[in-house]
Amino acid sequence: MQTESYTSKPEGKIPNSRFPLLIHRGAIPGGGVDAVKARFRENGWGNNWEYPGIYEYAHFHSTSHECLGCAAGWMEFNLSVEGWTRVRLEVGDVIVMPAGVSHEMTGHSDDIMMCGGYAGGRDWDNIQEAFLTPDLCRAACKRIMMLPIPDRDPVTGEVLHQWHDAPSSVDGGWNDFRDGLDASN
Repeated sequence: MQTESYTSKPEGKIPNSRFPLLIHRGAIPGGGVDAVKARFRENGWGNNWEYPGIYEYAHFHSTSHECLGCAAGWMEFNLSVEGWTRVRLEVGDVIVMPAGVSHEMTGHSDDIMMCGGYAGGRDWDNIQEAFLTPDLCRAACKRIMMLPIPDRDPVTGEVLHQWHDAPSSVDGGWNDFRDGLDASN
């Protein structure tokens, strides 16, 4: 298994995250809905679903970190990391997405089947930048920053070292952003 790591910074009303977005390539060989969902559940990422893709509009979550596994086919994403980056997931690939990172489906095979999971089995919300007021944006950002680092990686079951090793908000240059959430307009 190879793991790719992508960084992000706040962009417009998209908060993104100080934690890297991870893509585990070939994480669950052969994919399959049952195998993907079982792996997620084994590692504490519950509230699972299966669906032929994901939303075809950019959105992010403020109440949970999310993992997405490709159980069948392939899917292309547009992700708000390193500017905006397009990636393609194949069968068995898994994205570990920090809350606040915007994502949308931009292409897929006819047989696409994705599975989702949420750290600790949390419920997710669905936020689109276009509908955010300044107050709603501040509230979403504060929810995101209060989320704990998940206990385990949804694929390996190990500690999410990449997130624990991420620079603090101060060291990572996020302090002005955090302070700005409390500034009056």
